[in-house]
Amino acid sequence: MVTVRDAHKNDINCIVEFQINMAEETENLILHEDVITPGVEAVFGDHNKGRYFVAEYEDDIAGSLLITYEWSDWRNGLVLWIQSVYVKSEYRGKGVFKAFYKHIQGVMNNNPEEYKGIRLYVDKTNVGAQKVYDAVGMNGNHYQMYEWMG
Repeated sequence: MVTVRDAHKNDINCIVEFQINMAEETENLILHEDVITPGVEAVFGDHNKGRYFVAEYEDDIAGSLLITYEWSDWRNGLVLWIQSVYVKSEYRGKGVFKAFYKHIQGVMNNNPEEYKGIRLYVDKTNVGAQKVYDAVGMNGNHYQMYEWMG
């Protein structure tokens, strides 16, 4: 059974490892621990930056996820962005992302005046992740994302 909880500072090393693995697996990008570690730590030091969750499966940390916040003037509230999703390979297909998603929906539904929706972005080539997001009821039909990373 999968359970989701708020991440704690003692989960930082695990989250860092997950992010390094995720970047390499999905984008062939090598993240440097000396950059990502303070990036993860910054979230724990400033809750306005976001909030990490971890999923546990049979007493093992199976994955992690970060939510960040986007102000929507159209909705007069915050949209929760799911980011930095990683599930260990041995737990994929066991409902870990579904548990994360249900948990985030619960966060949103428990605070309807504050939170107005959930969004995420996915690399166009990450077909496996897209199938998972479709399966939980999300869709990618509305927006296309553009970026410039300086």
